Amino acid sequence: MIRFIKFLPALLLSGHAFCTSAQSPRWALAADGGIQWNVKGNAAHTDHIEMSGKQLSGIITYGTDSVQQLLVKKQLVFPMLRTIPNNTHASLKADFDGSELPAVTVDGALLRTIPVSFYLKGILRIQSRSNTGLTVTDILFPSVDKAAFIQQRELLNNGTRECTVQIDSIVKEQHTPADKGVYGEYIIRSAVSGVGRVVLKPGEKHTLTVIYTARKISTPDYHYSPAYELGRRTAFVQELMQHLVLETPNDTINRGFAFAKIRATESIYDTKGGLLHGPGGGAYYAAVWANDQAEYANPFFPFLGNLNGNESAVNSFRLFAGYMNAAYKPIPSSVIAEGDGYWNGAGDRGDQAMIAYGAARFALASGDTALARQLYPLIRWCLEYLELHKRPDGIITSDADELENRFPAGKANLSTNALAYGAYQSAAHLATALGDREAAMLYKKQSARLANDIETFFGHNVQGFDTYRYYEENTILRSWICLPLVMGIDQRKAATMKALLSPYLWSSNGILTAAGDHTFWDRSTLYAFRGLFFAGATDTTLKYLAYYTRQRLLGEHVPYPVEAWPEGDQRHLSAESALYCRVITEGLFGIVPTGLRSFDMSPRLPADWNTMALRHVMAFGADMDIQVTRAGKQFKVVVTNKGRVVQSKNWDGTAVVRVVLPG
Repeated sequence: MIRFIKFLPALLLSGHAFCTSAQSPRWALAADGGIQWNVKGNAAHTDHIEMSGKQLSGIITYGTDSVQQLLVKKQLVFPMLRTIPNNTHASLKADFDGSELPAVTVDGALLRTIPVSFYLKGILRIQSRSNTGLTVTDILFPSVDKAAFIQQRELLNNGTRECTVQIDSIVKEQHTPADKGVYGEYIIRSAVSGVGRVVLKPGEKHTLTVIYTARKISTPDYHYSPAYELGRRTAFVQELMQHLVLETPNDTINRGFAFAKIRATESIYDTKGGLLHGPGGGAYYAAVWANDQAEYANPFFPFLGNLNGNESAVNSFRLFAGYMNAAYKPIPSSVIAEGDGYWNGAGDRGDQAMIAYGAARFALASGDTALARQLYPLIRWCLEYLELHKRPDGIITSDADELENRFPAGKANLSTNALAYGAYQSAAHLATALGDREAAMLYKKQSARLANDIETFFGHNVQGFDTYRYYEENTILRSWICLPLVMGIDQRKAATMKALLSPYLWSSNGILTAAGDHTFWDRSTLYAFRGLFFAGATDTTLKYLAYYTRQRLLGEHVPYPVEAWPEGDQRHLSAESALYCRVITEGLFGIVPTGLRSFDMSPRLPADWNTMALRHVMAFGADMDIQVTRAGKQFKVVVTNKGRVVQSKNWDGTAVVRVVLPG
């Protein structure tokens, strides 16, 4: 096994980049698979988390205020209640500041809550003590499939005397202007159940519920069962915990991986265009993007085997395919408004490379021949588009990259070309699997040629590192120099790894977008981790991944990877969580699809680990366990499918492990 442990200065590993890892994190791992923050001291702290269901998403701000009382605010987004103009951001939104909660008195005293602990695992649970002696438990969660968000509040008398509790009835209803809604007037409502006068004996409890909904005025009101909805949400999370299970000696990484599955999968909306995965963040719903969905999230879903995820991926590719045309004008960057419109405000961002790469990877991992044939024309069209945009030197041009001109990308950038290389590679495998030998040979030649052209044009000394320039005029290090490593282009891997983890790019928040700037996007950090693992920098990368995971899962803003900073206030966009999972599947385990029932694997077992495993890998039409165990100076790799051993071999740690599943 190749390891690059000593290429970094000792100062970097012990210096500022890791100084915060010595501090105690705010949150801790809970025994039941969640995480918990036990409130200590009297300093105010608030955070925000996004939780989603098929009909809505909630961005919940929670914590303790300046006088240590509970603070909870909600921004609810209803993606299928479209507003005018019906653009990318035209989802109905409603803000609730806590005034919609009913006043509660206990023996005449107004109830005030002081949080004791916060818990997360697909729900937000808050334990509080009160000024009245009652213990208060709040549970907040979205409905799995209805346009409802729910807050349950349990009042427990843990004293020695009975008490009288009075809960006010409160209903808040807002009607939106009919001319501002695609479907006319909408009703936004919060209503309380469990109201009235209750006498609680010692040990008894009472539950009140606030249900937040929105609907068209023509849609009848609906009766919601809070207990049923909580059971559905809990079952949804538990099902995710049973597929694609990571087992390593690092409990924090295991838990970070498990949580990332939740965020990656919950953000799928039941639109009139079918199930569509959406980034979220209060802005991006009922729409698909060539990067977030096609490139980032879709290739992950077959590994998890989640039915909604796979269906949303198929729908996104169907929508993109609807824009194929004989003139080879670019497919738009985003299909919006439940499939009714599109956005291409940044021009061609390399979207055809993103779509071809993601669709080919998804098709292979799906293990479904009929589905692969369905996606094949889209992949071929995108690759032909890329050929038509090659310059005489073989480099593919694009108007921008996925950062949409936030940072310069020139007329031809490394991201578009590295993704195109990966697309050609996967398309060659897919063509072989579908019996299209002529196309397979062509794509192999094109990928080899493009690899050489990338080296010739982008290979460059930048700030003292023999790595890649991002575009022709580029003179500073950029985060996306990691992409050749991700795609297996390794001519400059040693220098590129050094550059990525140098003080020019690495910061306490991960990889910076550009040297000398303070902006970071988690997507590039996660791609960098994946590329570093794939290139063999196992033990060094593990240190950085463990640090990053600890910060995101247990630090000050939890529990998922984020989009960016300073833009977006570190929103929990969903596709970043899919990218975190791919750090493990494609980075740490080095899985590369090579057919509908086959893959290559280069597992990277760290020196301090004796074993690691992925359980219930659902890709390639299988249900696999992959286990890697240290065996003296070698390794034992065992792959089982539905309990039957497919491959068991002693491995030298360097050769690619080729796995072919029985038909």
